[in-house]
Amino acid sequence: MSSPNSPARIKLRKNDLVRVIAGRDKGKSGRVLEIDRDNGRLVVEGVMLVKRHTKANPSKQIKGGIAEKEASIHVSNVMILTSDGKPSRIGTQLEGEGSSAKRVRVAKKTGEVLATKK
Repeated sequence: MSSPNSPARIKLRKNDLVRVIAGRDKGKSGRVLEIDRDNGRLVVEGVMLVKRHTKANPSKQIKGGIAEKEASIHVSNVMILTSDGKPSRIGTQLEGEGSSAKRVRVAKKTGEVLATKK
């Protein structure tokens, strides 16, 4: 397991489809855009939108005004979605035999293998 000073292992990956299960955006779904493994947080597309007031800076091609962007959300507040759209926890399983065995992520609820690296 993890010691008190080290963060827990995050089993989610970029581009996973997740559903928010707690917080102000509970029930929303989206794709994982970024993962901050050190702080246990992730950015989900269209979730936890915040407004940022920016000052115009013509030398850097920055327009002024109010910009809306996604803020990070704690990893414990999301669950991965299976192919049929049901939220599930993530487990691992060995696929194959002997030295060629590979560890794959599986949905605990349905047992289906989740999308692998490409």
